[in-house]
Amino acid sequence: QVQLVESGGGLVQAGGSLRLSCVASGIIFRIKSWGWYRQAPGKQRELVAQITSSGSTNYADSVKGRFIISRDNAKNTVYLQMNSLKPEDTAVYYCNAPFGVYDWGQGTQVTVSS
Repeated sequence: QVQLVESGGGLVQAGGSLRLSCVASGIIFRIKSWGWYRQAPGKQRELVAQITSSGSTNYADSVKGRFIISRDNAKNTVYLQMNSLKPEDTAVYYCNAPFGVYDWGQGTQVTVSS
């Protein structure tokens, strides 16, 4: 069974940075694409960044130029470096494969104060 465990969230001032981590177990991590999603209160979950098995990346327009997704196959971990954070980035952040095919983890809360 696939398990996803996110960490690294917290409270940060606008303009600050955070680095999120997600460890995946129960799966051959390296052959999969992975994405970071977020869900703000009262809003639908949205995909913010994605990385393929070959390392190609793409980003939502709202985070392009500020967020960087990366992966370490040896550690079964996908990262999200978030820079120049804005209050509108406040959300619970999750990782999952494309289309959220696995059971969601508990997520990690990111709160950006103005």
